[in-house]
Amino acid sequence: MKWNQLKACTPRRIAALEQSGFLKPEDLLHCPPLRYEQPATIVSLPELSNTKGKITTLGTLTRIQTEGIGTRLRLIALFQNGQHTVRAVWFKGITWIQKGLSVGQWYQLTGTPTVWQNQTQLVHPELRRLEGPEPVIERKHEGFTPIYPSNSLFKSATIDNHRLHSWILEVMQNSTPSEFIPEPLRVSLQLPSYPEALRQLHQPEYEGEWEKGLRRMRFDELFLFELAVIHLKHYRFDRSTTLVIPNAGTRAKQLIDQLPFALTDAQKKVLRQIYADLHSGSCMHRLLQGDVGAGKTIVAIIAMLMMVDAGYQVVLMAPTEILAEQHHQSIRQYLSTLELDSALLTGSTSAKDRGPILEGLARGSLPIVVGTHALLEDQVQFQRLGLVVIDEQHRFGVMQRAKLPEKGPQPHLLVMSATPIPRSLALTLYGELEVSSIRELPAGRKPITTKVVYETGRNDLYAFLAGQLEQGGQAYVVYPLVSESEALDLKDATAGWQQLQALFPQATIGLVHGRMKAQEKETVMQAFKRGELQILVSTTVIEVGVDVPNASVMIIEHAERFGLSQLHQLRGRIGRGSRQSYCYLMADYKRSKDARERLAIMEKTNDGFEIAEADLRLRGPGDFLGTKQSGLPEFLFADITRDQDLLELARSAALQLLSEDPELSSPSHQALKAVFTPYLEQRLPMFQQS
Repeated sequence: MKWNQLKACTPRRIAALEQSGFLKPEDLLHCPPLRYEQPATIVSLPELSNTKGKITTLGTLTRIQTEGIGTRLRLIALFQNGQHTVRAVWFKGITWIQKGLSVGQWYQLTGTPTVWQNQTQLVHPELRRLEGPEPVIERKHEGFTPIYPSNSLFKSATIDNHRLHSWILEVMQNSTPSEFIPEPLRVSLQLPSYPEALRQLHQPEYEGEWEKGLRRMRFDELFLFELAVIHLKHYRFDRSTTLVIPNAGTRAKQLIDQLPFALTDAQKKVLRQIYADLHSGSCMHRLLQGDVGAGKTIVAIIAMLMMVDAGYQVVLMAPTEILAEQHHQSIRQYLSTLELDSALLTGSTSAKDRGPILEGLARGSLPIVVGTHALLEDQVQFQRLGLVVIDEQHRFGVMQRAKLPEKGPQPHLLVMSATPIPRSLALTLYGELEVSSIRELPAGRKPITTKVVYETGRNDLYAFLAGQLEQGGQAYVVYPLVSESEALDLKDATAGWQQLQALFPQATIGLVHGRMKAQEKETVMQAFKRGELQILVSTTVIEVGVDVPNASVMIIEHAERFGLSQLHQLRGRIGRGSRQSYCYLMADYKRSKDARERLAIMEKTNDGFEIAEADLRLRGPGDFLGTKQSGLPEFLFADITRDQDLLELARSAALQLLSEDPELSSPSHQALKAVFTPYLEQRLPMFQQS
């Protein structure tokens, strides 16, 4: 079907439709309605004053005028039928509406009658110009009317909701949308057929019928996406042979025996999964997520030793020099008795130290290297790279994540995240990765006490802080800004540091923020770790940073300005030792409803997975991850936050179908293949980067 086959679809309107993303008439069928309006009661003008609810009536335009000035300007039109008159008034879109009105012309008016100064009127009624000497009310169907989204292009081309809906009904009548979901699957999931779902969506006959159509459209989007993810995982990863370790290795077992603590059941389970991956002959692509302090690092180190024992090199990449340094220190500490060399490679590594590191990696004599983006440089080459570990992987760009594994012949990949990702998001964003989660915290960890504090409670809080410092404790004080901003009335870190020095003259107080050079930040944070500083004033650069077990107090200024996951990450800097720890959220009393909910959740729970679910619900997937790096598909109907159950159904159905027919070669799958093939080709660049 072509645009010019639709009634009154002029070149100007075609341009507006195509610029809005509707490239062909059939695309209109996938325009999701915003809401549905109940059928209007058809009445004559004399009956208006006695009718409640939405009505449709007829009248001839007899007079049109504007009244008022400025923001109080309004358009008034009088419509007459016989001896009876109704007043229509508009407060917005006056110029556009006035252009379409002609005195003496018959119009169909739809709206809800109200009374103003003893006169019946319709506010912002929907108008439809009627032709012919004996006009009659046009009624496409007796059901509910979909209300579609509009935009400035539609308005300038006079494409109103009635026009758009009539075109959609025309397309439905003159095209033959075919079913592509295999019939047994559709029936088992109790989904309407594709043509029936379109009718339910755009021409519902009773209240709520559109929900059936919406469910089908949402399933279609999720099902096609999961088919693509699983298909690419099969061809990119599952079929690729890679390095195989013969056994777990003596060093890995030796380290586990030497640990001063027992691994949790969750850690043991993940290690079994990793070992199975490394032993399978297929390339491991696993996401290891766990709450702050759940013990992901030791799991990664044991996995690294498994590969080293098998004769391969391993690399761990972190997003910041501070975190890379911390990882390297942990590795050196754990491997001190195992006679293994390791190195740290960052942007700050001197040329003198860099040379031997690069040589050792190229020759294969250096088995373990930890670093930052510096590891991605072309001169960094490996002889036998077997495992790539990426920490806080969401902080790297798509291409950065992809470049490091290219430095070896199909190395295994383990990515770690201390920001728990809800299952619905993990399935969608990391469908090509197997997901392992550590929800069990090591024994002896005390829950952090979290409390919201207002300005009236600041003196009591400082008194409590003084007591903690006297008992040998240390504290973080976090600010959202480095220096004062005229746009936001926020306390800045520099001013806060100066204020705290005046309030606690006996305490040693340091300041660290993102504008400092890396070495300056490192010096301050290492001094805090050694206990030379009692209070560390900081911006969010310590969200992921140095581990200070003695730090037991966290004060977050303007906590209402932070997201849930960020608050949880900041809180995770404390509670890492034997001391009872306390997190205080300093908040503006006049905070928003969303801010109140965020802070209440922080007071209620320390569970990062529960917090992540709430954060996803409050912010949506784009903001939760950062839209530029999210790699999320753009769904018209589906919402992975709301439609988690449907997402699980779609993934399960896709797995089952592709396990039985990976090539979609069965005759019963040809209709699906015809839809899926162009879908995959269109989205292949996005999948190749994920």
